[in-house]
Amino acid sequence: MAGTNPSGSVQEMGSKAEVPEGYIHKERDRGAPDAPLMQASVIDIALLSASPNSGPELEKLRHGLQTWGCILGINHGMSPEFLEDVRHVIKQFFARPMEEKLKYSMEEAEIEGYGNDKVLSDTQILDWNHRLFLTLYPEESRRVKHWPSNPHRFREVIDEYSANMRVVCEEILKAMGRSLDLDENSFVEQFGERFELAARFNFYPPCPNPDLVLGAKPHADVSAITVLLQDEQVEGLQFLKGDEWFNAPILPDALLVLVGDQVEIASNGIFKSPVHRVLTNLKSERTSLAVFYVPDPKKEIGPLETLIDETQPRSYKPVKNLVDLYFEYYQRGRRPIETAKI
Repeated sequence: MAGTNPSGSVQEMGSKAEVPEGYIHKERDRGAPDAPLMQASVIDIALLSASPNSGPELEKLRHGLQTWGCILGINHGMSPEFLEDVRHVIKQFFARPMEEKLKYSMEEAEIEGYGNDKVLSDTQILDWNHRLFLTLYPEESRRVKHWPSNPHRFREVIDEYSANMRVVCEEILKAMGRSLDLDENSFVEQFGERFELAARFNFYPPCPNPDLVLGAKPHADVSAITVLLQDEQVEGLQFLKGDEWFNAPILPDALLVLVGDQVEIASNGIFKSPVHRVLTNLKSERTSLAVFYVPDPKKEIGPLETLIDETQPRSYKPVKNLVDLYFEYYQRGRRPIETAKI
């Protein structure tokens, strides 16, 4: 049964009374919409510079990434009006007729382009979403044929967002190093100059059985860090802490920054890559934009030597290109970081 999702468009199925069996999770794996709210740290990114006054904000950053594996970043250099433009072109794209969106479809054995889950087995539970996956940086790696030309401002707006993401990701990674009393370039240098920024534009249509179906099954990101622009109104993202799920807060002009597996490895487990999932909604559609900072696949990623000692022994083996393992592991409910743990 491996191949393209045979169930068609979840966007078109949204009005039906029932969803196909392939989307229904076992009772123990279903969502909990009444989960408590997580207490994410709100970090002023503009204060994370190497100035003498950055200490308190760096401590908040470290605490947030150790406790939850994510923070909410404000004062990131992008105006509310620009973020509204970004959200608007995303919603406009997903509102286009299906035949137009299919012009940008993923090709066989590739992840870039428009589509949804590829089916790898008969037992796979599918996600209730559609997505557009694009390489943003380096620019010469962009596959422009997958970049929508309609809405007409899509390419212009997302190109500007990409430039901002490069700055934000570098600031965050440098601040993460300083928060651990390391040289600020410790993470940046390990991840290499040939890093990649990849974007996943997510669309979660209304679902007639939200108590049975997930928009995205539980997973952790295989990136170094992920920067998420959430829907400004509709909740749905949840994080696992211990054995309990928590709802992610919505702060419309903030960016949600998540630790990825490769920072967990590089920090020797000090920063944790959080498991998260997305619920579905009976009445409301939901969109989001995740940008993944992915290390150079040729670079070996392992715990920084200065973070290894008798009290914190080495917890991970060096690895290369975890991304190659991600999609197969994701569909099987496993994590690529398992291959790196000692």
